[in-house]
Amino acid sequence: MAKPDPGTGSSASPPASPQDNRRMALPIKRQHHPVVLEQRAKRAEDVQLRIADWITAFAGSMNFVYIHIALFTVWMLLLESKPWPTLTLIVSLEAIFLSTFVMIGQNRQAAFQQAKADHDFNEQELELKTNTQLTREIDRLTTELHNRLLENPAGSGH
Repeated sequence: MAKPDPGTGSSASPPASPQDNRRMALPIKRQHHPVVLEQRAKRAEDVQLRIADWITAFAGSMNFVYIHIALFTVWMLLLESKPWPTLTLIVSLEAIFLSTFVMIGQNRQAAFQQAKADHDFNEQELELKTNTQLTREIDRLTTELHNRLLENPAGSGH
């Protein structure tokens, strides 16, 4: 049976509507790595880390850029006739603090990656040990079965 050409639009069934596709989609519940869950719990407990996360997230957003454009424009055009010395000081201080928050985020990410790598290593070592034990047990059982078959062949009548 020949398949219809998708380019011709002559299919036996009408095309599915977008609503049909939404009904068919199953919700996907992603399981998170145990290290991710542990790190989230630690960060949720510490107020300072939550504040640092919020500042880092906000400073990395376009809202941060838009607010700064608006504030600097108002400052330079409306508030001060010579805004450069004060503006330079404010921007320099802000850069110092923001770079600190970036480093906090990088340190957190490095600690997370190390914890995840340690967890994965331990899990892989456990899996290797289990596989090795299973392989040895299969070898032992195969050898035992082989020896029993050689000692008591089916046609010997014992």
